[in-house]
Amino acid sequence: MNPTHDDERTRIRKAMDRLLTGQATLSNGSLTATALAVEAGVHRMALMKRHADLKNEFYERVRTETRQVPEPEKRLRETVARMKETIANQKAEIEDLRQQVTRLALASAALTYERDNPSPIAPASGNVIAFPRTES
Repeated sequence: MNPTHDDERTRIRKAMDRLLTGQATLSNGSLTATALAVEAGVHRMALMKRHADLKNEFYERVRTETRQVPEPEKRLRETVARMKETIANQKAEIEDLRQQVTRLALASAALTYERDNPSPIAPASGNVIAFPRTES
């Protein structure tokens, strides 16, 4: 490892401690990787790529030391909940459409049968007059 790399890691660890104790000096103090990068004075992508282990360690410390769920995990859980709700709604809609297709197919079959097999006209009673069937 080079000295710059070691220096970054040291700054990130110190920034972790400051954020977890609520003594942020450079960032807004939120418990996110972005705030950690700002607090440590390193580029965010450097934290995500070169120091991913420290980012994961930070989130683990957030969970254990503050008993909080990290912000990215909260957003992910909300997204998963919304997606599960969407899937449930789509499954219900698909089931309704399947039932509708079945009903329409049965109605079509009944109409086709009725067209192909006309029934005799029932005798009219009283003042009711039957309309003659027209063949198409």
